[in-house]
Amino acid sequence: MLNLERLRTLDALARHGSVSGAALGLHITTSAVSQQMAKLEREVGQRLLAKHGRGVRLTDAGRLLAEHASRILSQVELAQADLEAQRGQVAGELRLSAFPTAARGLFPVVLAELRKAHPGLRLRSSELEPERGIAGVVRGDLDLAVVLDWYNKPMPLPDGLVKAPVLDDPADVAMPAGHPLAHRGEVDLAEFAEDEWITWGEGEFCHEWLMFTLRSRGVEPIVGHRAAETHTQLGLVAAGLGVCIAPLLGRHPVPEGVVTVPLRQRVRRHVYAVWRADADRRPSIRAAVEALEAAGRTLGRTAETAEAAETADGAAD
Repeated sequence: MLNLERLRTLDALARHGSVSGAALGLHITTSAVSQQMAKLEREVGQRLLAKHGRGVRLTDAGRLLAEHASRILSQVELAQADLEAQRGQVAGELRLSAFPTAARGLFPVVLAELRKAHPGLRLRSSELEPERGIAGVVRGDLDLAVVLDWYNKPMPLPDGLVKAPVLDDPADVAMPAGHPLAHRGEVDLAEFAEDEWITWGEGEFCHEWLMFTLRSRGVEPIVGHRAAETHTQLGLVAAGLGVCIAPLLGRHPVPEGVVTVPLRQRVRRHVYAVWRADADRRPSIRAAVEALEAAGRTLGRTAETAEAAETADGAAD
């Protein structure tokens, strides 16, 4: 009989493409991956791996068995979900990720609430950009990821994933307090044609969104600095080094010397949770989604209050 853990190792090798990648995804050593594969080869009586340069590749037999392993593991996931659903208990391990501002703005409240409400649930969280979070869910390294897209640039989801909205997160332009537009009640992106932008890393989804959006408004972006974290970007703004887009989620406290001004055409990013469809019935997934939705509603009310106050301030000016 084929050993399930060895099939899981083979599946990880097929998905990650390397022994080191499989080890990282499975949270084991590279030596353990090699040992598991050697045992699996003895079990099936065929070579599953062949040397390829400094690494390895799957043989024809390895690819064939990996395809079966993927289907077998999916069925195991469904069986576990059904058993959890029948038991009705929120227990076991739940692996989650969130992009940086959600990890700071959502996870402390959500994870604390889950731990309090469900003592039998073991939570494992990590901070990952949306693309990596989605890839982790697809590979099975994560159970749930909190990701985002923008109002004018959706992020495509692979087949087999389910999503639930958490909140719509408004974003303003952050600028130094001495900027000529800092006193305005609202601004337009076209007014920043001569400004240097502080943006995210090259190739990141949010950076590509900003470039696309600015160009759609007739602005060829001048990129001065890059930083993955909102607070780092705001620190650069405080130093007078440029302007940036500052979503509400996770941006407080705003550094001294920085002013945030709403855009005339409101900019929002959509924050949502994604998980695999074959895990949809797991009570732990449902509990996490409900906790995220509750936190999102609270933050949404905060955002509405903040926007109303900003509108009133603008009218008074």
